[in-house]
Amino acid sequence: MAQTSEIVVRTLIDSGVTRGFTLPGLGVTWSLPAFYDARNEFDVVLCRNEWIASIMAQAAGRLTGKPSCLMGQGPWISTMGGVGIQEAHFAGTPMVVLTETSDYDGYGQMGVYQTMTGDFGGANALASLQQITKYSTYATTPEEAVFGTQMAVKHASLPRMGPAAVIMKTPIIRAEMNDEPKPGLYPTEGYLAYTPARPDLSAIATLASMINEAKRPVIVAGNGVNAAGAGEKLQALAEKAGIMVVTSYNGKGVIAETSAVCGGMLGTWGHKAANRVLARADFVLMLGASMGPDYTRFRDPGLIRPSDQKLAQVDIDPRNAGWVYPVDLAVTGDVSDVLDMLGEIGLSKINAEARIEAGMETKTRYRYFDLPDLPAAQGTVHHTDVVRGLQDFLGPDDLLTLDAGAQRIWSTFGLRMPYPGQLLVPGGTGVMGWSPPAATAAKIVRPEKRVTSLSGDGGFMMTVQTIPTAVQQELDIVYLVSNNAGLGMVRDNLGEKRIAVDFNDVDFAKVSEGMGAKGLTVYRPGDIRDALEEAHKMGGPVVVDVKVDPDAGHAEACDVAPL
Repeated sequence: MAQTSEIVVRTLIDSGVTRGFTLPGLGVTWSLPAFYDARNEFDVVLCRNEWIASIMAQAAGRLTGKPSCLMGQGPWISTMGGVGIQEAHFAGTPMVVLTETSDYDGYGQMGVYQTMTGDFGGANALASLQQITKYSTYATTPEEAVFGTQMAVKHASLPRMGPAAVIMKTPIIRAEMNDEPKPGLYPTEGYLAYTPARPDLSAIATLASMINEAKRPVIVAGNGVNAAGAGEKLQALAEKAGIMVVTSYNGKGVIAETSAVCGGMLGTWGHKAANRVLARADFVLMLGASMGPDYTRFRDPGLIRPSDQKLAQVDIDPRNAGWVYPVDLAVTGDVSDVLDMLGEIGLSKINAEARIEAGMETKTRYRYFDLPDLPAAQGTVHHTDVVRGLQDFLGPDDLLTLDAGAQRIWSTFGLRMPYPGQLLVPGGTGVMGWSPPAATAAKIVRPEKRVTSLSGDGGFMMTVQTIPTAVQQELDIVYLVSNNAGLGMVRDNLGEKRIAVDFNDVDFAKVSEGMGAKGLTVYRPGDIRDALEEAHKMGGPVVVDVKVDPDAGHAEACDVAPL
C-alpha cells in the first residue's frame, strides 16, 4: 500500500503542480522520499528559509498563472512563510501550501514543542492560515490529505486566484492508505474542470457606447490585466481608439510606458501626469483594478468623482465592481474576454487623435518624459541615476523585479517600462526583501529572460540568503542593490528626528563572493548601465552594489500637490 506522502505528490503532479519551494522540516522531510521518487516530474527547489521559499512560490505563480507549491514545517510556514502567502492573497496569485501540524507521532494534545494542532499548549496552523488564504483544510486521514490537495489546487487556480493550504496531521504523512479508501477518491481531472463564464454581450455593447461618447476616456489598468496576460491587447485597443491608460502599482508596465496612450502610474508615489490625466477624464473604465486608496491618493475627491464622471468597472469577481466607488456600469468577466469583445464590436476612431493630443499635452505639462538630474555626494549616486541606468539598459527580453523603499518610489515615478509585462512588484503588501527571491524564481520559470532585481540595502539584507540558492541553481541573474546604508524612505519621513534608520555600510560585492557569486561596486552615475551590461555577461548570480548618497531623498518623486 502507498503512503499518504506518495499519493499527495502524485496528486500534485496530476493537477499540473510540478514545482515546489521548500526549507524542509519534520513532516515535510518525511515526504522527501516521495518527492525524490518523482524527481523527473516534480522540481524541488531548496531555499534557505521559509520567507524566501514563500516569495519564490508566489512569484512563480504570478509569472506562470499556475500554482507552485510552498512546502515546509507548520510553525514556520504559518509565520515566516506568511510573507509570500499574504502577497499571494492580496495580489491574487495561485499557490498551494503544503504543511503539517508538527505533533510528531500524535502528541499534540500533550503540548509537544512546536505543535500546531490547536490543542492546549500549542498553536493552530489552520487558524493562522485561514486568515491569509482562499481555502485551508486540516487533513487527519490519508483520504482527507488527498482530497484536500485536490481542492487546494482547485481553489488556488479558479478566479480570483490565490493561495490555498493543506495542513496535514503529521502522523498521517507516513501512514499507508487502504486499497479501498473511505470516503472514495476519484481522479483529479474532474475536480479541476472549469468553463469560464463569458461577459454579458449587452453590457459590453453599453460599455462600447460609453467609451465612444466620451471626450476624454481613461482606463485604469490594474492587476487583473496582468493576471489575464492582456497587456498587449489593451495597448492595441487603447491606441486605436485614443484611450489614455493609467495604472495601479500592480499594473505598472502592463502596457509599454513609452506608448503615447500611457499616462503612467497613479498615486502619491506615482506620477503627476497620471493623476491629472485621470482627474481630467469624463469617463473612467476601471479594468481589473480594485481602486485601492494607495493609488487613488487615498480617495482624493478630485481624482475619481462619481458625481460628474461616468464610471464603469470590469472585474472577474462581481463583489469588486462598485466596491470602492459607485459605478454606472459593472461588468463581470475576464479582462481579456472583455477586450476581445470590445475589439469585435469595434470602437470609434473618430476622436482618437484629439484624445491622444490632449493626453500628450497633460503628460508634457507635468514632465512625464523628464527625470530630474539631482546631485549626490562625491563617490555616490542619486536614486535618479539608478533609474536612468536601468532605463538605458532595459531591452525586449528583460524582466525587472522591484522591492520596497525609496528606490521603489523613484522607479514607479521615473522608470518607463519599454515593453508590456516586464515588471514584477510586491503590489499586494509592499513587503521589503521581496525582489531578490522573486527575481530568482523568475529566472527559474522564465530561463529565456534576462532578469534583474532592484532592491535597497535594507530589503536586500533581509533575503540575501537567496544568493546561495541562485548559485546552487546555476542561474544567470543580477541583483542590483541601491545601497544608501539605511532605510531611506523612513529616514526622509523622520526629518531631523532621525533614529533607528541608519545602517553600517555593507560591502555587498564581497558578501556575494563569500556566498559563491560574483560582485561589482559602482560609485559613479555614468557607470551604472555599463555595470549592468558587464554583470549580465559575467554569468551566474552577480551582485552590483551601487553606493547611493544617504541624503538622497524621495520627496521629489511624490505627488501631493492639489489636482
